Amino acid sequence: MATKLKIKKGDKVIVLTGKDKGKKGDVLRVFPAKNRAIVQGVNIVQRHQAQTQRQQGGIVRKEAPIHISNIAHVDPKSGEATRVGFKTLDDGRKVRFAKSSGEVIDV
Repeated sequence: MATKLKIKKGDKVIVLTGKDKGKKGDVLRVFPAKNRAIVQGVNIVQRHQAQTQRQQGGIVRKEAPIHISNIAHVDPKSGEATRVGFKTLDDGRKVRFAKSSGEVIDV
């Protein structure tokens, strides 16, 4: 069974480890069952693409999934990596917030 992830599509994240350490990007897609996410401009791989009627063949560069443990949210205030917590606002909404600054991530 997949665990609940604190990272969603559209979040701004930073890479913590690996060849792309320090790079920042937006989450394009999340795979909760595999604990992986695709981040824009991170973990670029080259794939040999066969030609089809719609698409030309050749070598295509695209983002590959990266493990959730290797990325962290970017703090909206400082721009550094931060952990994420949940809290309930006065109007009853449950939102995510950056633990380092207390800034709300969800808008």
